[in-house]
Amino acid sequence: MHEAWEKYERLLAQIRGLQRVLVAFSGGVDSTFLLKASLEAVGPENVLAVTADSETYPERERDAATELAAELGSPHVVIETSELAIPGYAENPVNRCYFCKFDLFSHLAPIGRERGFEHLVFGAIADDLGDFRPGLQAAKEQGVHAPLQDVMLYKREIRHLSKALGLRTWDKPSMACLSSRIPYGERITVEKLSMVDQAEFFLQQLGFRQLRVRHHESTARIEVPPEQIVDVAKLADMITTKFQEIGYRYVTLDLQGYRTGSLNELLPKYAVSARQ
Repeated sequence: MHEAWEKYERLLAQIRGLQRVLVAFSGGVDSTFLLKASLEAVGPENVLAVTADSETYPERERDAATELAAELGSPHVVIETSELAIPGYAENPVNRCYFCKFDLFSHLAPIGRERGFEHLVFGAIADDLGDFRPGLQAAKEQGVHAPLQDVMLYKREIRHLSKALGLRTWDKPSMACLSSRIPYGERITVEKLSMVDQAEFFLQQLGFRQLRVRHHESTARIEVPPEQIVDVAKLADMITTKFQEIGYRYVTLDLQGYRTGSLNELLPKYAVSARQ
């Protein structure tokens, strides 16, 4: 992984060139790594981490982000936003992520200007290039920097470097907003988001880490890595009972296992490469 460390040095140099940065911080693998690099590059007095709390962001993730920022010694602010209040978002179009990111950056930019942080950075990575990522367009339109992507850091390299740097997020499961569990075209509601959140949290409490619960109205479709499918099946009665309490009538187990963007498999070919 010598090349990864070379990329890391280029990353630090790029952030130093920005001098003062506001980091869009979710507490995930990539944004935590970016925050760590920013703090090393320019010091905590020149960094501000901002977390947007909304209906699509689990409360436990917000709390984890707050803890991580404190551990890293970063100034940190949590703001309230609402994706469901964005015109067009709740209808769940294919470019839903564009609306989300455009609104997020619109909230963060004024905070940065007021506090003297001219440059806004977020955790897009090299893996995102070539994928169907409407959020990248929103970032481009608003002049938001993606330093990890600029130096071509891939997820596997970010995990390796995160572990070496002592970040406990190095092996954290990939996380996407809760809206990504609802098929495009189906209206997003607080109730649906809550059902997904409760269902996934229950599975996490049972010891499953990388997972998704896809919401198909009255049906929950569980995705876990293929090697864990049997483990879920063994707990079928317990899981079914809990999911029905949450509000699902039917509980299914996807035999293809966990994969990013499974709901995009229903889209036309041009969008099949999307990742959620």
